[in-house]
Amino acid sequence: MSKRTLVYTLDALMIGAIVGVIDTLFGRVLIGIGEVRTDYLLYLLPFLALAGILITYLNRNYGGKSQKGMELLFEVGEGKEKNIPKRLIPLTILSTWMTHLFGGSAGREGVAVQLGGTVAHALRREGLGPNASRIYLVTGMAAGFGGLFQTPLAAIFFAMEVLVVGRLEWRALYPATIAAFVASWTSHTLGLEKFTQVISDKLSLSPHVFLQLLVLGVIFGLTGKLFAYLLGQLKTSFAKAFVNPYVRIGVVGLGLSILLYLIGTGRYTGLGTNLISQSFAGADSKSLITGADWILKLLFTVTTIAAGYKGGEVTPLFSIGASLGVWLAPFFGLPVYLVAALGYAAVFAGATSTTIGPILIGCEVFGFQHWPAFLLVCLVATRLFPALSIYGGQKVAKKLQ
Repeated sequence: MSKRTLVYTLDALMIGAIVGVIDTLFGRVLIGIGEVRTDYLLYLLPFLALAGILITYLNRNYGGKSQKGMELLFEVGEGKEKNIPKRLIPLTILSTWMTHLFGGSAGREGVAVQLGGTVAHALRREGLGPNASRIYLVTGMAAGFGGLFQTPLAAIFFAMEVLVVGRLEWRALYPATIAAFVASWTSHTLGLEKFTQVISDKLSLSPHVFLQLLVLGVIFGLTGKLFAYLLGQLKTSFAKAFVNPYVRIGVVGLGLSILLYLIGTGRYTGLGTNLISQSFAGADSKSLITGADWILKLLFTVTTIAAGYKGGEVTPLFSIGASLGVWLAPFFGLPVYLVAALGYAAVFAGATSTTIGPILIGCEVFGFQHWPAFLLVCLVATRLFPALSIYGGQKVAKKLQ
C-alpha cells in the first residue's frame, strides 16, 4: 500500500466516524422535533415567521460564506472557493431544527451533505496532489449522505456524480466508499433509524410493462424538474418582491403558517415521512394518499426553501414521488407499492439530475430484485432537461449540453 493510499484510508475512516456521529445527533434530534411539532402544532406553527427571522439573523450575522450552503460546496469543488467555515455545521443544524420545529416543509439531506463536506474539508491534506481538495469534499459528502440515510452505495455515487452532471468523480471512489460505509455503520450502531420497505410484488418486463415504465419515468422526471424550476423561480420572485431578507422570510413564513394549518392541519409540515409511511401502508395506501398530496407537498417545500428556511429537499422529494406513485398506480394497473417506490427514486433523480445514486437508493431501500425497473425510470427521469436541477451550482458535462 502506497503512502497516499494509506493516508486516504485513515482519513476516510476518521471522516466516516466523525460524520456518522454528527449525523446521528442531527437526525435523532430532528425525529424528536418532528414528534413535538405534531403534538403541539397549534402552539408552534404560528411562530414560523419569527423562527425564520431568527434563522436569517443568525446566518447573516454569524454565517459568513456558510450562508451559501450547498452552493459553497459546489464552488469549493470547482476551486472557486478555498475554504468552508466550520461554523457551517452548528449554524445549519440549528437552523434546520428550527425550521422543522415550527412547521416548515423541508428536508435534511442538504444539511448532512454539507456537514460531511465541511468535516472532510477541514481534515484535508493539500500535499496529496492537485485533486486532493475535491476528493476530500466528495468523500465527506458521501459520508454525510450515507450516515443519514444508511444507504452507503447510493451515497458514494450521489456524491461522485452530483458536482458535474454526466461526469463521475472516479478519483474519490476509494475514500468515498470507506467513509460512506463507516458513517452508515456508525449512525446505525448509535441508533439512528433507517427506512426500508421490501417489496414482494413481482414484475415481468414485457414490452407493455417496459413502455409503462418509460412513461412513468417521464412523469416522475418532469415532477422532479417542476420542483427544481419552481424553486429557482420562487427564489428570484421572492428576492425581487422583498429585497429585505427579514421581511421576505417573515411575510412568506406568516403565509406558510396559515396555509399549512388550513390545508391539511399540518399534514405538509416537516420532512414528509408521514406521506412516505402512508404510501406504503398496505391496502390502506390508496385511501390514505390523495391525488393532491404530491403537488401540495411540492408547493409547500419549494416555498419554504425559497423563502430562506434551512434544510434539504431530498426527503420531501421522496415523499412527493411516493405519494404521486400511489395515485398513478391504478391508472397503469401496476402494483401500488412498486410504483410508489419507483416514484420515490425517480423524482429524486429528476430533481437532482443524478442517475446512479437514485437507482441505488431505490435498490437499497426497496430491494435489489427490482433493479431493472429502477434503472429504467431513473434513466429516463434524469435525461430530461439535465441542466435544470435543485442545485444552482451544479455544472453539466459538455457531452450533455
